[in-house]
Amino acid sequence: MRLFCGHSGALIKQYMNDIKKELFRKSIHICSAFVPVLLHYQYKLCLILLAAAGITYTAAELCRLRGIKIPVVSAVTEVAARKRDENRFVLGPLTLVVGILVTAMLYPQRPAAVGILSLAFGDGLASLAGKLFGNVHIPGTHGKTAAGSLTCFTAIFCAVFLYTGSTKLALIIAGAGMFIEVLPMKDLDNIVIPICLGGITCFIGA
Repeated sequence: MRLFCGHSGALIKQYMNDIKKELFRKSIHICSAFVPVLLHYQYKLCLILLAAAGITYTAAELCRLRGIKIPVVSAVTEVAARKRDENRFVLGPLTLVVGILVTAMLYPQRPAAVGILSLAFGDGLASLAGKLFGNVHIPGTHGKTAAGSLTCFTAIFCAVFLYTGSTKLALIIAGAGMFIEVLPMKDLDNIVIPICLGGITCFIGA
C-alpha cells in the first residue's frame, strides 16, 4: 500500500511539474499577442528587436549546452524546457521568434496580425488544454488531443473575430489553424501556423 501511494505521489508530482512548465511556456507564447501592436506603431524597431531576441537566445543556448550559463536566458530556458528537450538545443523560443518575424515581413499588417494572434492564442492554449483535459487522443498525431484541438479552434476564432469583426474569416482561419496544429510538427508549428494563416488571410482578401 505504501509503495502504491508513493508511486502515485511521484506521478502526481511529475504531472504538476509538467503543468507548471506548460503554464510558463505558454505564458511566453501568449505574450507574443502584443507583437501586432508594436508592429503597428514601431514596425522597423519591432523587427530589429525580434531579430536581436532570436540571435541572443541562440547564442545563450549554445553557451548553455557548453556549460556556460547566461543570466536570465539560461534560467528561463531550463524552467521552460520539456523532457524531450533535455540536453538539447531548446528550439521552441527560437521557432516562435522566427515564425513571428517571417510573418511580419511577408504580409501586410492585417494578415500578419491574424497569423501572429492565431499562434499566440490558438497554439498557446491548445497544448495547455491538452495537458489539463486531454483524455481523448487523436490517432496518428503523436499525442495531440481532442480537447487541445477544440481549444485551438475556439481561441483562434475568438482572437480573429475580435480583431477583424469577420465571422467568416474567423471560422476559416480557426478551422485551418486547428488542422495545422494537430499535425505532429513539434516546435515547427510555431513557424508554419502564422505563415500559413497569414497567407490564407491574404489569399481570401480579408
